[in-house]
Amino acid sequence: MTDKQKARLAVILANFFFGTSVIAVKHITPSLVPAIGLTAIRVVCTTILLWLMFAFRPVKMGIAAKDYRRLFFCAIFGITLNQTFAIRGMSLASPIHAALLILTTPIVVTLLAAWVLKESLNSQKILGLALGISGGALLVFSRDLSAAAAGDQTLGDLFVILGALSYSTYMVSIRPIVGKYNAMHILQWVFLFGSFFSLPLGWTAISNVQWSALDGVSWFCLVYVVLGATFFAYQFMNYGIAKLGASVTGSFMYTQPFFATTASMLILHESLNWTKIAAAFLIMCGVFLTNYKKKFPEPVSDTPEP
Repeated sequence: MTDKQKARLAVILANFFFGTSVIAVKHITPSLVPAIGLTAIRVVCTTILLWLMFAFRPVKMGIAAKDYRRLFFCAIFGITLNQTFAIRGMSLASPIHAALLILTTPIVVTLLAAWVLKESLNSQKILGLALGISGGALLVFSRDLSAAAAGDQTLGDLFVILGALSYSTYMVSIRPIVGKYNAMHILQWVFLFGSFFSLPLGWTAISNVQWSALDGVSWFCLVYVVLGATFFAYQFMNYGIAKLGASVTGSFMYTQPFFATTASMLILHESLNWTKIAAAFLIMCGVFLTNYKKKFPEPVSDTPEP
């Protein structure tokens, strides 16, 4: 197997972890571990693993003092807020809805970049924005559930959207220093700063968890979210970017809804209707148009976190 083939496999596995992690989150949250507690566990455990990895493979950091302020700001949006909103949303929304709404992140990034960084918007990007927003609105406002279930689904969708907005803010804010430093160094510091907020916020929730109530499947889901969908997935994405480039690696994000939908239908027996198919088509077309002939962000910002 060539290096490029290995890289493609690694990126596919990363997106598989991202897409299917929604199932794992729904299994343990909120019934066993509250969303804010799961966020703290995920962030702190990943932080420890990242720092341990560099302890055994020491590399010069070389981050300028002025950039730590930016990293701190990015940690608030990219780690604490994004993870908290996304996990809370996943616990309420259907896996298919969550995966598709997370996919709108590049669309929001394009909109924020035009507003904050004054990047130009051409007719193609405007059309992409319109299609993506239409697809998201179609998902949020179309309901075939009971009133109570529909209320939870709508709230979950809104939390997922807030998570996407937070992560998009992170992606736009991190751009000025992407390329100056090693991508994993940035992740290391962003997760560390994020843990300063996530752990205090989630400590009470973690303390109240009845750990004895977690069976083997629940522990597997917890480890899957922390190791598979966070630590290993980031390593796989960075390996893909090193061998394939950021643009090619980023294009694999389209597989996430496929993995989420397949897992949802097989495990949760969730149905796939024409409304979801139409919304998926609109969102994917929107993402394609807003990013066509444009490089995807660097490794630290390639993947929306569930």
